[in-house]
Amino acid sequence: MAVEIIIKEKDNGKKLGEVLLQRGVSRRLITRLKRTPNGITRNGEIIRTIDTVSNGDVIILNEQDNTLLEPNPSLDVEILFDDDQLVVFNKPPFMPVHPSIKHQGDTLGNYFAALYPKLTFRPVNRLDRDTSGCVIVAKNQFAAKALQRSYKKVYYAICHGRFTDKTGSVNAPIAREKESIIKRCVRDDGQVAITHYKVLDESDKYSIVEFTLESGRTHQIRVHMAHIGHAVAGDDMYGGTRDDYKRQALHCGVVSFIHPTTNDEITVKAPFELCLK
Repeated sequence: MAVEIIIKEKDNGKKLGEVLLQRGVSRRLITRLKRTPNGITRNGEIIRTIDTVSNGDVIILNEQDNTLLEPNPSLDVEILFDDDQLVVFNKPPFMPVHPSIKHQGDTLGNYFAALYPKLTFRPVNRLDRDTSGCVIVAKNQFAAKALQRSYKKVYYAICHGRFTDKTGSVNAPIAREKESIIKRCVRDDGQVAITHYKVLDESDKYSIVEFTLESGRTHQIRVHMAHIGHAVAGDDMYGGTRDDYKRQALHCGVVSFIHPTTNDEITVKAPFELCLK
């Protein structure tokens, strides 16, 4: 997978290695590219990282992907954004992102492998199996590293009950539940976790809530909502009932990021289709 970088005037006269590091290329990737035939070229010619670059130079990083998953073209996942650097999927519920012992061919990774058979699967953000919505997948290591520093997410959920405060924040540390590999809990010795929420709509039984996170702890929204007495509907792990929803009613509805090569700010949306009952 090739990545094109255009040298700007502010980088004129700098060494290529310095510019690549400033653009977010890791030292590990630079080392691997130096060992790859035609791994780094300038205007079609091989260039060393100690060489200086000039305004307008076209630098091509030719990365070779070699960690591939089994493709499954029978799966169907909506694509919200796609170009030569990344793709954003609208992951359906009940589909894992990664293969596991119980899920060998029915994951988002298997579908990605069917669409892009020569590329390594590099999800930038991850969602639980039952959570739906936006998943960013980088098409090369350069894009993966750049996106990790820039992306933001907005979540939506249907939660039990009416909120007394229609906007607010939950600042409560999260730790692994003792004796459990999966389950988390609020505990004083946990990691810092801050969740901001805003109620968008409500009924006697449920509320539709928008979330933004200052941290990215496992099950953060689910744990925090259970902690304040408003468990996510369908989330029976943390006290939600499945009377009306057969999975946790949680959705990643918006992702925004700085594009790895154009530097444009991109916002991608996946509508939240669950409704109040």
